[in-house]
Amino acid sequence: MEEKRYILKVLKRVRSALSKKDFIKIKNLSNKIIHNASITQDTNVVYTAVIIYSLSKIIEREQYKDFRNWETFYNEYHQCLSHLITALEKDDEMEFQKHIDFLTNKIENLSGQLKVYIKDVFQKAKINKASKIYEHGISMGQTAKILGISVWELAEYAGQTGIADVNLGVTMPIKQRIKLAEEIFE
Repeated sequence: MEEKRYILKVLKRVRSALSKKDFIKIKNLSNKIIHNASITQDTNVVYTAVIIYSLSKIIEREQYKDFRNWETFYNEYHQCLSHLITALEKDDEMEFQKHIDFLTNKIENLSGQLKVYIKDVFQKAKINKASKIYEHGISMGQTAKILGISVWELAEYAGQTGIADVNLGVTMPIKQRIKLAEEIFE
């Protein structure tokens, strides 16, 4: 129950940031959900983070606005975000799942260059969020399975970012741990 309230709070902040086209804040909010999702490994929560991150990347790039059907896609994406919020407010998991599925399937229904670009953004968002979950200590195999990507894609990305290059004998200082815990429950 606490997790739903947290996600609801984050989604409302995303909606507010979206109205200001603040893609940096939206991207950061996606990372906050991933912290939470790493604990529960709930697929819907993970996909919520992917959707939010994808949204940040989509509004960050101005060239999408020139594609046919952009306005329709953007409005439906925005409206679906409101439906996700409503579903959480009503504690309706089935409705929440329905809108997550709608957003992921919406990409498949696009056409032309917009489809190519949005699909690419969404796939890269899945890999990015998978790397964040992997950073939290979830195995590559489990993380790849949750997000429907290959272990190879995740391993390649993790190798590029240096995530796997961790000295296991070094721990985070206590002040940083406290700050991280406060950010998670913000």
